[in-house]
Amino acid sequence: MDHEGIARLAALAKLEISDAEREQFAGQLTDILRYVDQLQAVDTSPQSEDGPQSWVREDVPTPGLDREAALANAPDADREAGLFRVPKVIG
Repeated sequence: MDHEGIARLAALAKLEISDAEREQFAGQLTDILRYVDQLQAVDTSPQSEDGPQSWVREDVPTPGLDREAALANAPDADREAGLFRVPKVIG
């Protein structure tokens, strides 16, 4: 990515960056875009019926944890209601 592209991105993001930062970001973004190009080149299509499919497994439902096992390590659980209590994070 060139310096003009970095300047446009900075303007769109409403960021003020120095010439040194512009130089640094140009190299970093160029490397990132090259890596993305490599990822896009990977064939992610399903394999044919004749090819190995060791990564494919049957989707078989299995039982989950029962309520007591799930709450066993919860420090402040309401076991009667079957609920986890967590600290309030939104004021």
